[in-house]
Amino acid sequence: MIDLRSDTVTQPSAAMRQAMATAEVGDDVWGDDPTVAQLEALIAAKVGKAAGLFVPSGTQSNLVALLTHCQRGDEYLVGQEAHLYRYEGGGGAAFGGIQPQPLPVAADGSLALDHLRSAIKPLDFHFARTRLLCLENTMHGRVLPQGYVQDACALADAQGLAKHLDGARLFNAAVKQNVAAAALAAPFDSVSICLSKGLGAPVGSVLCGSMDFIQQAKRWRKMLGGGMRQSGILAAAGIYALEHNVERLVEDHANAAFLARELAAIAQVSIDMASVQTNMVFVTPTPGSADALTRHLKARGILVDPGATLRLVTHLDVSREDIAAVVREVRAFYDNY
Repeated sequence: MIDLRSDTVTQPSAAMRQAMATAEVGDDVWGDDPTVAQLEALIAAKVGKAAGLFVPSGTQSNLVALLTHCQRGDEYLVGQEAHLYRYEGGGGAAFGGIQPQPLPVAADGSLALDHLRSAIKPLDFHFARTRLLCLENTMHGRVLPQGYVQDACALADAQGLAKHLDGARLFNAAVKQNVAAAALAAPFDSVSICLSKGLGAPVGSVLCGSMDFIQQAKRWRKMLGGGMRQSGILAAAGIYALEHNVERLVEDHANAAFLARELAAIAQVSIDMASVQTNMVFVTPTPGSADALTRHLKARGILVDPGATLRLVTHLDVSREDIAAVVREVRAFYDNY
């Protein structure tokens, strides 16, 4: 099976499984799990923050951030296509009474500064209190321009807003730009890092921020049911991923670029090559053929994220040979379509 649906489908390697099997553990709710503490300190240092908090999922990490930054009746500014707004079940509203203010997203993942400025509510009891700016890097595989990040965060600072970064794939952005993840996270008060996407761990995210912020976040994690016990077994996979699977992300990016170039040579598909920056390729088949192409690929052991535009995501379990096989099957389909 060649699974291109997402980089969440990766399988832990034998070496990662061995690290998990031999992890030293304790009760993390009591603060006694040394492997969890090691993971939290390691990733906090990598993103330039004082402390980290290990949680089961990226969704919980973002939700804990919202609940820590905001109170009931507050609002956060966020992109309409952002994972935090679109794909996390409305958790901030459901659990915290926190209102999202969604804004249009540009092709590069940015929110226009004029839109941000006009969306901030006046200090008037008629309005929700605007408290937080949320950005995402990468978004749809695109790297958020750092110059824009600096400007947007400066605007937020001037307006007294906190700043949260959904950095689920922040290491993809760092590798693509050949800069430290800490430099990309520096303008933000908090950042969420996912271990179970391109980094290849089976589960888990880490929320990072100041010591005081993380102490408050621990209470919200407990309330949400995220307090785990001997979770060092899971944290060990995250440590292994950070130590072995960050630099190799360049291979995923190269495979995505190769896939995009080869597919773009097929007349019946369209690809915006400028959008292929990290490990995602968005393919628009000729009208009416997408469903049939998806079925053709699945019948031959190739899974893609379906739709009128197909999303193909490269990761550590997809080789260059796998990519070549995918291209052959797409070409074979249209040769007989």
